[in-house]
Amino acid sequence: MPAEFDLAVIGLGAMGSAAASFAAARGARVLGIEAHFPAHALSSSHGDSRLIRLGYFEDQSYVPLLRRAYENWRSLEARLRADILTVTGVLQIGRPDSKIVSGTKASCDLHGLTHEILDKAEMARRYPAFALEDDEIGLLDPQGGYIRPEAAIMGYLKLAAEDGAELHFGERVTAIEPDEDGVDILTTTGRYRARKVIVATGAWIAELVPELAAHAVPIRQVVAWYQPEDGFAAQPGRMPCFLRDEGENGSYFGFPAIGIDGVKIGRHAHFREPIDPTAANPPVNEADTALLDGFARKRLPKVASTRMRATTCRYTMLPSEDFLIDYSPTHRNVVVSSACSGHGFKFTSVIGEILSDLALDGGSALPTSLFTFERHFGSKG
Repeated sequence: MPAEFDLAVIGLGAMGSAAASFAAARGARVLGIEAHFPAHALSSSHGDSRLIRLGYFEDQSYVPLLRRAYENWRSLEARLRADILTVTGVLQIGRPDSKIVSGTKASCDLHGLTHEILDKAEMARRYPAFALEDDEIGLLDPQGGYIRPEAAIMGYLKLAAEDGAELHFGERVTAIEPDEDGVDILTTTGRYRARKVIVATGAWIAELVPELAAHAVPIRQVVAWYQPEDGFAAQPGRMPCFLRDEGENGSYFGFPAIGIDGVKIGRHAHFREPIDPTAANPPVNEADTALLDGFARKRLPKVASTRMRATTCRYTMLPSEDFLIDYSPTHRNVVVSSACSGHGFKFTSVIGEILSDLALDGGSALPTSLFTFERHFGSKG
């Protein structure tokens, strides 16, 4: 007979590690299965830092989830006795009517969030790292900052194991077979049985959730680190994290010098190039570095002076760029977490809680109406 569990979590990246931790903390018998090693570089959750911000331009309804995420991040830090979330402030930069700036302001106004509007002169005085055009402004979200992704994932895995979860690494799930009473999980080395399953396999999601094959698209993302000419201006106390709206040229994100490699920058979704998730990440090329170097010279001339390194990771994009957190359209014993579309890591601490609720309780008190199969695709599947 296969080993039996209350819950099996397939994929132990950001969302899966958090879900396993939340479920194990509730006393559930949890099995976690990961095809690779913890916090590996084929995921979307490596590279030292991820943005977190409260004033959310993408959709104002994300803000309640963000408030819960902040609470959960602080709870994780308290239990681990480690720093996971660092507040530096996040600057949204662009023209006042740009999507990022106007959307963030609308979100702040609706939810009563503290923020500041800074013109070009005030930006130059307070934050000399940034070069603005005459008609651009900065909107400061003072509660924003960054999360350490590898530390977060390893922390959730540590707590899950301490609370009794059985974690398997280097074991790939080849099939799931749901029925009315539970799910059989077949892997490269064994067979298991669980009452419920969470599938959180990132770029490989369509292998186990075929309904997403035409929708969840893994794409290539590139980020680069730069040594500053002015090291003082690049320090977190003088340079907040940032988002920059470049209109038709997309949006960029970045971080102050929080590690030895310096200032980190990238363009959201980069060139939107689809990749084969079963292959190694494509190498960085001249087009990648030309794009990021050009942005660095124009927008961060004092603090992104010499490129030190660049690396490739991957996003998994849904057409709307919203998340998908829902039961499988064909099997309610299977919960699907997929396609955070390049802006999801900050929500890891609350999505883990939601996934645990859905699997163990049959629902969650936290808002999830944005994230259903029906909303994404107009039907249950």
